[in-house]
Amino acid sequence: MTNQDDLLPVGLEDALPRRAAAITRAMRQILDVMDAHGYDRVRPPLVEFEQSLAGRMEGVGTRRMVRFTDPESLRTLALRSDITVQVGRIAATGMRAAPRPLRLCYAGDIALLKADQLDPARQRLQLGAELIGSDSVAAARETVNLAVAALAAAGLTDISVDFTLPDLVETLAEDALPLDRDRREAVRRELDTKDAGGLVAAGGEAYLPLLYATGPFEEAARKLTAIDAGGVLASRLAGLRDIAAALPDNVRLTLDPTERHGFEYQSWFGFTLHANGARNALGRGGTYAIKGSDEPATGFSLYIDPMLEVLGGTEPEARPTLFLPLDHDREAAASMRSAGWRTVAAIGEGDDARQLGCTHRLSGAGTAEPL
Repeated sequence: MTNQDDLLPVGLEDALPRRAAAITRAMRQILDVMDAHGYDRVRPPLVEFEQSLAGRMEGVGTRRMVRFTDPESLRTLALRSDITVQVGRIAATGMRAAPRPLRLCYAGDIALLKADQLDPARQRLQLGAELIGSDSVAAARETVNLAVAALAAAGLTDISVDFTLPDLVETLAEDALPLDRDRREAVRRELDTKDAGGLVAAGGEAYLPLLYATGPFEEAARKLTAIDAGGVLASRLAGLRDIAAALPDNVRLTLDPTERHGFEYQSWFGFTLHANGARNALGRGGTYAIKGSDEPATGFSLYIDPMLEVLGGTEPEARPTLFLPLDHDREAAASMRSAGWRTVAAIGEGDDARQLGCTHRLSGAGTAEPL
């Protein structure tokens, strides 16, 4: 019977050895790709002052953060819920004098006070890359390609990228499709939920065609071009086509220009990464501005758990492992490890090599003998 004291809170779980190994392998492969593209890794702290975490990006609130009082300063601390905002702080403070564009990457756990119904996990491993100093088409093109390359390195083969334009309503509302400022948030909300009736009720009847400018990229882009009678979206559409043209041919491309979920602080461009077999998005990214410094940036975040749904979630059952008897030759064992073997050393006469998961035994001659 399970002791009630041993239960974990809802949304939290242990990663046992095989799953932990799969997580580590995927993380290493992704970080290696980022490093190969010139992104230097940073490691922000798990805990910061609440206002610091909430003050670097538009739309980042503290209501989903785990908060508590710092016994030293008596100020409110919070567990980070998004590492992107911390990278923004690093770029604006400790690395403000570094040459731009500044390329940084990261990997670490984040925590949520309460998860959503689509993804009940309250602790997630977040990996990402940020290109600080530019939100240009070229920066977006590099970022999307890097995200796809990172997923491919982790073993994902059926990847799709869904583009969006987070500031679409603001752009159209100024002149092309005039809309009072007090109605814009309601219109954005109804477009995001794809509610035609609600959109009309919110005063956004002119925005109804946007609900249907979605789907495969080229088809949706043509529909959006037809809606854009005044040409205010011409540069954005040209940018999307430029980004799309640079992606590998085996990547599926879609466009949902009014999607706002997960794009609380992005500016002109956003994208979501998907793969067949994953219930939730593998990651999101786009362009944004760092509050305080108002510096433009482009980046993305990836999440390991949905990747493991596609990849199988665990290491293979059988890993070649060498059993080292009590009287084994230590130099020979070190040589075998250098050659790539995983070893398990006996610490008692009764140690059973097979039960310990070993596939081979180190012989007296210093070779691996199958069990």
